[in-house]
Amino acid sequence: MQAVTVIGIDPGSRRTGWGVVREESGRLTLLECGVVRAAPGETSFSVRLAHIYHELLSILSSHVPDEAAVEQVFTAKNALAALKLGQARGVAVAACAAHGLSISDYAPALVKQGLVGTGRAEKEQVAFMVKRLLNVRGTAMPLDASDALAVALCHLNMRRFARLTGVER
Repeated sequence: MQAVTVIGIDPGSRRTGWGVVREESGRLTLLECGVVRAAPGETSFSVRLAHIYHELLSILSSHVPDEAAVEQVFTAKNALAALKLGQARGVAVAACAAHGLSISDYAPALVKQGLVGTGRAEKEQVAFMVKRLLNVRGTAMPLDASDALAVALCHLNMRRFARLTGVER
């Protein structure tokens, strides 16, 4: 099996989590993860989106992943919040597309179901499983970053399933 490097992205307009995972011969390795945060005091939404875009371009240039996985927008009770989240997601997708990556998207419930066993898992449960699967011990990890890593791990699982069953996503 050929090695593959995947970036997972958990989009947000104030905090966008990201994580890069490499799988080689079934072995998972965390390369790096983090959170793109809006500049302190920045109130202009368009400037925040531009910041996310440029930071993601820098991360993509640094890690050169083979594929990208981005979390879908969940249905929010607040329409304005859902719209802003969708725009942040669009910026993340655009950054990945600008790097020529194939992009897969996953519903939050599917990501949680695949890692924890229930689509309603809490962020802390997801973080616990991410650390366990990537053999990360004693390291503080922002929940936005662990969510992004969960998306990357979900993608790797779906790739493996597609390869084993012959069904392409």
